[in-house]
Amino acid sequence: MNWLEERLPGIGKVAEDIAEHPVPSHTLNIFYCLGGLTLLAFLVQCVTGLFLALYYKPTPEAAFASVQMITNEVRFGATIRSLHHWAANLMILLVFLHMLRVYYTGSFKKPRELNWLAGCFLLVLSLGLAFTGYLLPYEQLSYWASVIGAETAGSLPVVGATMKIMMQGGIKVTAEMLSRFYVLHVMILPLVTIGFLVAHFIMIRVQGISDPM
Repeated sequence: MNWLEERLPGIGKVAEDIAEHPVPSHTLNIFYCLGGLTLLAFLVQCVTGLFLALYYKPTPEAAFASVQMITNEVRFGATIRSLHHWAANLMILLVFLHMLRVYYTGSFKKPRELNWLAGCFLLVLSLGLAFTGYLLPYEQLSYWASVIGAETAGSLPVVGATMKIMMQGGIKVTAEMLSRFYVLHVMILPLVTIGFLVAHFIMIRVQGISDPM
């Protein structure tokens, strides 16, 4: 730490402030840990997703075969894929439970309205990550589920038709759908999610944790 302090003056104070930041006694229970557990599930997905991306091939001809290779031939591939799958399911569950706790305890009220909105966006992003990842194995079940999702988006007023075309890559389902979902899943949505997470945590740090009911 002294070596870092000489080269980055003030970093020691920042680290000390983070480590010694007081935690209210009423938050020392599992219900106030749901947000942190959601973050942990997201980090597990990021790490396992990086390993999966090393072998996955986002083309209609090779996608399913690459997933089978990861599962059956790559060392620990099945374990990593299972961790990614279950962390995704757990993240969705934890986000819902976390928001229910926030709503029940009234933590969304003034002055934390913006933080509540950030949490709502994070819920939508979590569902988006789950939906876009569902197509990637490119099997019958995931393919038709994604087609139904595109049709559902197409039923939205005003923007529905445009969203459907953007998702499918054309008037009908095309090979572009897989590549677009892949880019959304591994690049765009994770980066946007990280941005909202940073904003979420900064607001928590500035505003503090809400008082008990």
